[in-house]
Amino acid sequence: MAISKAPQSFPRTEYLRRLAAVKSEMAQRDITALVIPTSSNITYLTGYTARSAYVPQALIVSNHQEEPTFILRKMDAHAALHQTFLERDKVVGYPEALVGNPDKDGFDSIIDFLHDVGVANGGVGLELGELPAYSAQKFKARLRQARIVDCTGAVNWIRMVKSELEISVLKEAAAVTDAGIMRAAEVMRPGVREADAIAEIVATLARGANGKPGTWIAAPFLCSSPRTGTCHITWSEDVFRQGSQINLEIAGVRLGYTVPISRTFSIGRPSDRLGRVHEAELAGLEAALGTICAGRTCSDVAEAARRALEKLSVKKESRFGYSIGIDWQERTASLKEGDMTVLKPNMTFHLHLGNWIDEEFGCVISETFRVTESGFEVLTRAPRKLFELG
Repeated sequence: MAISKAPQSFPRTEYLRRLAAVKSEMAQRDITALVIPTSSNITYLTGYTARSAYVPQALIVSNHQEEPTFILRKMDAHAALHQTFLERDKVVGYPEALVGNPDKDGFDSIIDFLHDVGVANGGVGLELGELPAYSAQKFKARLRQARIVDCTGAVNWIRMVKSELEISVLKEAAAVTDAGIMRAAEVMRPGVREADAIAEIVATLARGANGKPGTWIAAPFLCSSPRTGTCHITWSEDVFRQGSQINLEIAGVRLGYTVPISRTFSIGRPSDRLGRVHEAELAGLEAALGTICAGRTCSDVAEAARRALEKLSVKKESRFGYSIGIDWQERTASLKEGDMTVLKPNMTFHLHLGNWIDEEFGCVISETFRVTESGFEVLTRAPRKLFELG
């Protein structure tokens, strides 16, 4: 019995709009086929969110076909038929014999397809930076007649400016994020295990907010005393204690779209040092937000944040944020000095004032925002404060 189509994340017209932008970029690069193995870009162009990229898969966009062709492991093809807007003949499952095979794999099936449809002698775009070195070499060896063009990041940059439909989904994800932060403030108490607190936070991120469930769990980062100088570790087997500081970074996810936030918590009165650094970070965050509007650059935002921090004798070595959308990062623009990416309406960023000062001390606060014509809109709404817990 044939599998039914799931409710689509976006209407077909939205996916065709995105594909049209990709095809325009392909025309500028004089390529007739673009091979996309990157999961987030596949999500963007089809609505597919199943986690099957542990084996080779790719979306092939052709300037001669309205819909792309998705080639993936046969056992995962059913999920593609269910989740995406693609017609049945545009989803191709390669055989199990190509899985766990040291000599041939799914990329051989993708290369065979390029030969079969007659594009192996023209311009072929590849996201070479997303391929293992041996896989990139395989494409080059088996497409000797093709003119291979490196298109790493091309779709990522197209994704940066969101449609109003995407903004709506990001707002849904932001509400999930906020619910997770507020649940954290309820459950983190002396004697509570970090693991038990995370269990409650993650359950909230799954249940969602406003009737919209979370559709994936992005890894939560919880760093408590004496580990607040670490930034990307997960919870430990420890328990919270009176006087513990907790740095928490989480993200709600809706349909692949991910909205992160960071907040710092103190069980009991925060230390003078924590209060001082957090105050500086708040000032930096406000200064950065006050700089944002269409036409400014990422560098402008970072410079404003840095100046505000330094007025309060705090320095920050890491960047001040990055573009977000599908998955935690889009891997395009960064909010750092020297990045001259011009801000455009409906670009979305995670503005992060987190600062890890020494091995045992750091402090975090962040927001996710979108650029508007005249300024910005902060999507995350959790109280912008240092949470003091009883």
